[in-house]
Amino acid sequence: MQAAHVKRAFKYRFYPTDAQAAELSRTFGCVRKVYNMALAARTEAWTLRAERVNYNTTSAMLMAWKKTEELAYLNDVSSVPLQQALRHLQTAFTHFFAKRAKYPRFKSRKKSRRSAEYTTSAFRFRDGRLALAKMTEPLDIVWSRPLPEGAQPSTVTVSQDAAGRWFVSLLVEDPGIKPLPGNGSAVGADAGLDHLLTLSTGEKITNPRHERRDRARLAKAQRELSRKAKGVGANRAKARHKVARIHARIADRRRDALHKLTTRLVRENQTIVIEDLAVRNLLKNGHLARAISDAAWSDFHSLLEYKAQWYGREVIAVDRWFPSSKLCSHCGTLQDRMPLHVRAWTCEGCGTTHDRDVNAANNLLAAGLAVSACGAGVRPQRRIPGGQSAMKQEPLRREP
Repeated sequence: MQAAHVKRAFKYRFYPTDAQAAELSRTFGCVRKVYNMALAARTEAWTLRAERVNYNTTSAMLMAWKKTEELAYLNDVSSVPLQQALRHLQTAFTHFFAKRAKYPRFKSRKKSRRSAEYTTSAFRFRDGRLALAKMTEPLDIVWSRPLPEGAQPSTVTVSQDAAGRWFVSLLVEDPGIKPLPGNGSAVGADAGLDHLLTLSTGEKITNPRHERRDRARLAKAQRELSRKAKGVGANRAKARHKVARIHARIADRRRDALHKLTTRLVRENQTIVIEDLAVRNLLKNGHLARAISDAAWSDFHSLLEYKAQWYGREVIAVDRWFPSSKLCSHCGTLQDRMPLHVRAWTCEGCGTTHDRDVNAANNLLAAGLAVSACGAGVRPQRRIPGGQSAMKQEPLRREP
């Protein structure tokens, strides 16, 4: 891994002046308008004329739109975020045609993320002060952590969340990210709800249940919001803002805990074996959907995988159909049933008493190590970083 080529985004909160907030709000609106108009033009060209419109064509359209009286206000903001919006749309279509994503959707004024991306020609970064195009003063950024020494941002993304907080994200090359020395340690990790993670070492990591801690405050704020009349005065906007602040507090705590956990696992282990869970399907369970969302298993997997790539570790995701909970980690006997309420069980083959989660973690570790050594044989889903997915085993067929 070449450390010099690792790009990393550093996100900071900032407090804009009234003029800066107004300018950024106009920019967000123009970015959304250009994106939606370009998406409509590309959709119409394909449905009516079976014609594919690319980025260069939409860029020429943008120049023509700016010359019209109706859309002359697009000239009042920096042109770079508008061009970046067209590039993002092109990327979305590329993923769609490659069958990696759904068809691009229109941006909503109320629901879509408010953001604008600036490249090097549209901002000035000097002596720790960041000034954006069309602004006379630099942003008042709270530098909560230092940037890498001598780092120069290649892109800057400004955003505002639903709670009204302003953030700026600087994409820089971080030479401090280097592969960690190998230690030969391997661990299996079984995700759960009673415990967020159970390791094959027997350690159980408590599930913080961040949403449950603020559930009463959130429910009260949502009841107050439901009583506010729509479109009358500013009271509904204030109530919506209060709900958004509570959600932001929950998300911040959850993200902080996941970052600390994944960083620890990557630093302590050379190989980490996890289960490739279909979280989207699990969320269809009405009884457990809220708890599963609060556990944020998908975020955990994403953080773990990119940190493993950064630091030269290996993450192996075992196929979701591998019977890790029903399989005895001592003798390999497969139990017929294993309901969720059974937390400890005794193997019928060897008489060993198992903790359900620790046994599952041990089975995942054994399956992952088999993949690492042989490359196949225990139904793995994928191997990260790089490498080919091993072949799934065909299920055993019992004779009638």
